Amino acid sequence: MRFTKMEGLGNDYIYLNGLGGLPENLPALARSLSDRHFGVGADGLICIKSGRRGDFTMEMYNADGSRGAMCGNGIRCVGKYVYDKGLTRKTCLTIDTDAGPRELELQVRGGAVAEVTVDMGEAGLLPPMELEAAGERVIMCPVWMGNPHGVIFCEAPEQVDLERLGPLLEDHPAVGERINVEFATCLDRENLTLRVWERGSGITLACGTGACACFAAALAQGRCDARVLARLPGGVLRLERRGARVYMTGPARLVFEGEIPDGAVWNGTV
Repeated sequence: MRFTKMEGLGNDYIYLNGLGGLPENLPALARSLSDRHFGVGADGLICIKSGRRGDFTMEMYNADGSRGAMCGNGIRCVGKYVYDKGLTRKTCLTIDTDAGPRELELQVRGGAVAEVTVDMGEAGLLPPMELEAAGERVIMCPVWMGNPHGVIFCEAPEQVDLERLGPLLEDHPAVGERINVEFATCLDRENLTLRVWERGSGITLACGTGACACFAAALAQGRCDARVLARLPGGVLRLERRGARVYMTGPARLVFEGEIPDGAVWNGTV
């Protein structure tokens, strides 16, 4: 089984070309391959399939094997994968996801994709809610970006004990479903800083949908302008509002490729 490891701002995934078929039990495969000690190591698994409502389809699994509907950093790498491998010559693509189709604009340099702009769609915002976790009270802004997010504005995201609070808020009984959690602050009108706890993967260096969720929440509260730089531990995304839609631009990079021999994966173990 051939695989490709790619990353967007350090948010790394293992990619499989599923145009000719895929292995069975993808949730178990995602768990085993994502393991950073006994597997390839990644934040999850992304399979590229033929398009249902677009040019290609992205099927995503988190590191714990749970299914993910949308991934901003992951979908940029899908665009790079299909172009760099000659599966398409188009630089404007539609990638279908479990959250619906997403439009991509590929920026090609030297024959390879360097950056990708994604139409992330309209953000769905709900009224802020007060939650308690580990004796701390926070104000969370629920945001839907194709997947559920809880944005918490604070003075210093880097000082938040994310490893402790993240899992408690992800599965908080008042929320109703597992969510991605972001702690964010607006440094000024054009700069947003955040850290992310991703459901099913834990602390990650970046989250594209999470950055867009923070941007949408900040816009709604008048904290920032319609164009910002979103600064995450893994790097910077450019975000902007066009009408009611959020657009995200960022890099996509190949890390390495490899092959797992037949029979090396069984019962979810590599």
